[in-house]
Amino acid sequence: MSSTLLRTTPALRGALRASGAVKPAAGLATSFVRGKATLPDLSYDYGALEPYISSKIMELHHSKHHQTYVTGLNSALESIAKAEEAKDFAKAATFAPLLNFHGGGHLNHTLFWENLAPASREGGGEPDGALKSAISSDFGSFDSFRKQMNTSLAGIQGSGWAWLVKDKTSGTLGIVTRANQDPVSGNFEPLLGIDAWEHAYYLQYENRKAEYFDAIWNVVNWKTVAQRFGKA
Repeated sequence: MSSTLLRTTPALRGALRASGAVKPAAGLATSFVRGKATLPDLSYDYGALEPYISSKIMELHHSKHHQTYVTGLNSALESIAKAEEAKDFAKAATFAPLLNFHGGGHLNHTLFWENLAPASREGGGEPDGALKSAISSDFGSFDSFRKQMNTSLAGIQGSGWAWLVKDKTSGTLGIVTRANQDPVSGNFEPLLGIDAWEHAYYLQYENRKAEYFDAIWNVVNWKTVAQRFGKA
């Protein structure tokens, strides 16, 4: 694989290896053997997040939109593998944008589904324990954090994501936004991501995206977020 492609998606490559989507080729640190990414199952029914996220949105978002990223990722990996077999590394590098977009879309959505849970189960409320203390320390309070997150979401121009992240060096929490399907990279560990693409809310909230940003907190799975925080 060319150095151009490697520079383009370092964090994405690591995450894909961890998820099993790609595996390092024996003895070749810069090459990958293609594996098949698959659409993850949800731990709840499509209608389980109502009334905050409708069943129809969940069905389309998961079975159609996420599946498109899975299909696109597998296609990009296959194209890269064929180009590498032909030793056409320049051609392999041209698939970097597709790998970033579809691979990022797959990873972001996989984390997103795990972020959510029915309000009648683990969804909603506030975190506790070490995560609550960290949020209070770095944002002033949970309410302040939520307002800052919603402000970041509202400020996204077009499509993208807002993430609660942990700095791997300092251990502090922060909020970052990413355009389109760009994954969180570098020194940040993603803990909680909220999808600001229109397909995540438009069928239910139409152009009232601020209502969606407020509503989704009722189904955030803080148990999962806390587990990521503890491992980061």
